[in-house]
Amino acid sequence: METFMRIAALAGLAFLLTAAACAQEESGAQAQTSPPDPDLPQGAEQAIFASGCFWCTEADFEKLDGVIEVVSGYTGGSEADPSYQDVVGGRTSHVEAARVVYDPGEVGYEALLDHYWRNVDPFDAQGQFCDRGASYAPFIFPVNEAQMALAQASLDEVQARFDREIEVEIEAAGAFWPAEAYHQDYAEKNPARYQRYRFGCRRDQRLREVWGDEARG
Repeated sequence: METFMRIAALAGLAFLLTAAACAQEESGAQAQTSPPDPDLPQGAEQAIFASGCFWCTEADFEKLDGVIEVVSGYTGGSEADPSYQDVVGGRTSHVEAARVVYDPGEVGYEALLDHYWRNVDPFDAQGQFCDRGASYAPFIFPVNEAQMALAQASLDEVQARFDREIEVEIEAAGAFWPAEAYHQDYAEKNPARYQRYRFGCRRDQRLREVWGDEARG
């Protein structure tokens, strides 16, 4: 009987611990109904772009003087707290994107747009380079009306120089969800693996085909 009571007590304790853990996990999940607000340095501004794999988008913008930080993440969809597997698996309406935090005194939004265009295949709405699917589609996400006007003007300028239809969409920025920690600064943390991926994806080769000497890859 004593042994039975001990087993019963341990089973009850295990149940309570499991229930508490589940409740805590559920509470945490419920709390993630909106992404954290970006902690912008004083005077800094933000811009959001999608040009396929966010490892590359992040690395491309980090080359610019005046860029303070670039964060890989997910945006463009309505689903809260998306995961990488959900996004690339097509279970959300989000795309991979990057949030660029910059000092407007050193680099303007127009310069960011110019850099963006020369790092994207503007004719491909079905993905970018070797990455296929809606989660890799190219977008510009202006965060305010001033950026919207500049983005539209840049699109018109790019369209005027090509005979083919430009497939990059412009959409007002919504919630931006930072990606998992292992995706952040991927090119810096995994340089050899990143370069193999980028070369195998023929990203820079395609950029040169489209933009010639203007390509920024």
